[in-house]
Amino acid sequence: MLLFFSSLTLGQESKEPPSSTSLPPKEKFHLFLLVGQSNMAGRGKVTPADQTANPKVLMFDQTGNWVPAVDPLHFDKPKVVGVGLGRTFGLEIAQDNPDVTIGLIPCAVGGSPIASWEPGALDKATKTHPYDDAMKRAHQALQAGELKGILWHQGESDSSPEKAKVYEEKLHALIARFRRELNAPDVPFIAGQMGQFSERPWNEAKQKVDQVHQDLPNNVPHTAFVSSDGLKHKGDNVHFDAESYRELGRRYAKAYRELKKADTQP
Repeated sequence: MLLFFSSLTLGQESKEPPSSTSLPPKEKFHLFLLVGQSNMAGRGKVTPADQTANPKVLMFDQTGNWVPAVDPLHFDKPKVVGVGLGRTFGLEIAQDNPDVTIGLIPCAVGGSPIASWEPGALDKATKTHPYDDAMKRAHQALQAGELKGILWHQGESDSSPEKAKVYEEKLHALIARFRRELNAPDVPFIAGQMGQFSERPWNEAKQKVDQVHQDLPNNVPHTAFVSSDGLKHKGDNVHFDAESYRELGRRYAKAYRELKKADTQP
């Protein structure tokens, strides 16, 4: 096993991605990009169990180090970030594949519309460039492992009449751009359904965005849709509660397994 140290510690530029954790061989390090807005980043209440390290599930932290994947994974809005779906997804996939290590690359930005996920686009609320930042982090992380999937949860910020009209075009373009830039033409792309909360009924625009997500497997190869049926919010009618995030992670893992199974069938 290889052990990488931060380039700051060495006092010189490192050609390898900095890390404070022992890493497996590249082909045994399966990486997943976590992108979208706040329901990907996670806003659930963190418990001690969510911060229990598993040596088979790592995360690429804000400083570019591989460290144990404990919640919160994301850092888009430090005052509110919490439990999300990523850690549970990682644990599920690690359990399926005991000979590999799972690496999570958290890049979601709360409140970001899909227009923020284009090259050069600025997210004014966080003063970040979601797409550019994600690609920079992904390329750095991919020095250590192999990309095996992209997990997407987003859409609330595009649930207005004008934005919903172009959402399908933008999402399809985004998937193609991710795959092209990351040199992964067939990498699985999994989109999750927005929260269905009776206290906040969907408008027509939100229904349109949801339909784009649901239609994805029929329109773009190697994609999947994950339902949010039965999941609960944390009291704000927007974000899932912690247990619903964990269940969502299990559903993403199930969708990933089914995509991989379909890819191996003749």
